[in-house]
Amino acid sequence: MTEKKTINFGKFIKWFWGLILGGILTICLIFLLASWGVLGELPTFEELENPKNDLATEIISSDGKTIGKYYLKANRTPIHYKDLPENLVQALVATEDERFYKHSGIDFRGLARAVAKLGKGGGASTITQQLAKNLFTKRASSNKFRRVIQKVKEWVIAVRLERQYTKKEIITMYLNTQGFLFNATGIRSAARIYFGKEPKDLDLQESAILVAMLKNPRQFNPHRKVSRKKSLSRRNVVFAQMFKNKLITKEEKDSLQKLPLKIKFTPESHSDGLATYFREYLKQFMKNWAKDNPKADGELYDIYKDGLKIYVTVDSRMQQYAQEAMTEHMSNLQKYFFNEHKKNKNAPFYDIEREDIRKIINRAKKNSDRYKRMKAAGKSDKEIEKVFNTKTDMTVFSWKGDKDTLMSPYDSIRYYKYFLRSGLVSIEPQTGHIKAWVGGINNKHFKYDAVKQQKRQVGSTFKPFVYATAINQLKRSPCDKLANTPYTIPKEKYGMEDDWTPRNAGNKYGGELTLQQALARSVNVITAQLIDEVTPINVARLAKSAGISTEFQANPSIALGAIDLTLLEMTSAYSTFANKGMRVSPMFITQIEDKNGTVLETFVPKTKEVLSEESAYVVLNLMEGVTKFGSGARLRGKRIRPKFITGYPYEFTNAIAGKTGTTQNQSDGWFMGTVPNLTTGVWTGGEDRSTHFIGLDKGGGASMSLPTWAIFMRKCYADKSLKISKANFDKPSDLTINIDCSKHEEKKKKEGDKDQQQGDADDF
Repeated sequence: MTEKKTINFGKFIKWFWGLILGGILTICLIFLLASWGVLGELPTFEELENPKNDLATEIISSDGKTIGKYYLKANRTPIHYKDLPENLVQALVATEDERFYKHSGIDFRGLARAVAKLGKGGGASTITQQLAKNLFTKRASSNKFRRVIQKVKEWVIAVRLERQYTKKEIITMYLNTQGFLFNATGIRSAARIYFGKEPKDLDLQESAILVAMLKNPRQFNPHRKVSRKKSLSRRNVVFAQMFKNKLITKEEKDSLQKLPLKIKFTPESHSDGLATYFREYLKQFMKNWAKDNPKADGELYDIYKDGLKIYVTVDSRMQQYAQEAMTEHMSNLQKYFFNEHKKNKNAPFYDIEREDIRKIINRAKKNSDRYKRMKAAGKSDKEIEKVFNTKTDMTVFSWKGDKDTLMSPYDSIRYYKYFLRSGLVSIEPQTGHIKAWVGGINNKHFKYDAVKQQKRQVGSTFKPFVYATAINQLKRSPCDKLANTPYTIPKEKYGMEDDWTPRNAGNKYGGELTLQQALARSVNVITAQLIDEVTPINVARLAKSAGISTEFQANPSIALGAIDLTLLEMTSAYSTFANKGMRVSPMFITQIEDKNGTVLETFVPKTKEVLSEESAYVVLNLMEGVTKFGSGARLRGKRIRPKFITGYPYEFTNAIAGKTGTTQNQSDGWFMGTVPNLTTGVWTGGEDRSTHFIGLDKGGGASMSLPTWAIFMRKCYADKSLKISKANFDKPSDLTINIDCSKHEEKKKKEGDKDQQQGDADDF
């Protein structure tokens, strides 16, 4: 009989528990080594308490809207938990970390599932671990050993984060640090870019789309055509997870999953959005401000990383209306400009020789980024010339949207010369606050700012300063008459090289005109008589006191605007009339705060009395005549509308003081208009003075710039929340200057249509 061999199971049990215990001890040792920093540096307590992240500087409008940001890599603006909608938080937890509220940084059940299924059943990374990765670890390593070490470090940091922060804080930090592509870093940027709204306003479907992107922002991106189907599928997984976790009903899930994928893509780049030209000017200001206002430790503020908040005077609604007005009018006007130049062999230039055209094109070439890059790379002139003559793929501007084309760099230079440019700025006279700033027709393609950077000849828009000087010094009345005859100022009187004899438009003279009629018709010879009465130096003194900061020579020709000024200084100076003779310097910032809300600087305007309240009112009365029966009369009534006048009839009935301006050869068209609480200036013209309309019908200020002003103001009036005044200008109680010229009213009405056509052509 064979003796049975007994198996010693005790030995296997010891080995089993030894392996288990050894594994646990090894894991504990690895964790200890990681926590001691042996496996690599870990964040300090201070770093955990105050994680460092680049924060975008935010530009906040006067009505509380974010109109732009400054950032380099991360367009991140952090928000608080209270600003997150409940549906977003629920979707996040249900999809990314079901047991988020039950674990302390590491989900051991999820980890066991991941190990058992070799990762096929889903990952085990918790929201806290993902936050640790976002904050303190680099991109996942391709080396498996290093990735394991990296994962261990994430676990350690996750546990520490759970000790340091509440669950709400962890969710908020995670959403604030997550990337969503297309310059969207953090949930606030993502909500604004993909849906054009603040996070708190997201509905459940929108929240689900953003949560769906967290797994892989590129693979599940709703804006990319190649990933829209995957985005839709992943969004529906979010709804399924919410149903699984009893956050929505089956009916709600089924209904939501049937919805099409819908976004409102609103990019936030430096060339897109509201007030792009203003933001560029503000950026340069802030860089200079940072140099003059260092931190307590002497370090300079970085507008791209320090998360400053800049509170500006621009109103987002008015800015939007201004941009819309410019687009509506300029896109229409450009059609007629293109059409006019079809038969012009030198298009888009007039009045210059071919050699001058060649110089203009060559100058533009040397100012181009392409030329500068090639020069910096050491390319020869011959090589550069070859490149500029070779057709290449490029994307160019058009009023119907950017278009892809095949064009040589030389061709593109000439193509862009065809486009008329324009600028608009609007100021609140009583505060000096700049409410809207449109520096051009498209910041991506036309960088030069027509509000502050550009100086152009102002034409007849300067005449009110001549009239204001005569009223303020000599108590001139709008009803005073002067002879409408040729007038010469001898050269000896003001040290000129030649006698000065200005001409009226069309060489039309005869009889006498009141000052009101003369300004309305923009009669040059009467303006010349006035500046001779008060002297050019006194006119220049008043204009500079009102806000003209550019230095210019005080000679008689300034009466007709033969000086180059910026749109901003002209509009600011006109605001003085609307503010009862008191100048308030333009303001574009009210306050700057750091990322914690500490006020770094508050700005206040500077004020100065320029002329008496009575004189200011009389000047406004004169300029009201311009809009009633002069070159600005298109603002009123229903007259025959040329097709190039966008938005007509305007039918304004309220008090408007304004002045058109047209320079020689129609190179520049201006309109300055003011109501009691808003002064707005518009300039329009070509990049080069030789780029213009051939005649006054389309090339005058009443055709080029007045329509933009009118469309803008109509939009502002339609928005009752803006409270733009339709009242009359405040009349001084002790007015001593006679402004009642009613006996001339019949004559003015008869001449109205004729006056409008004559406009204000300023010939020198």
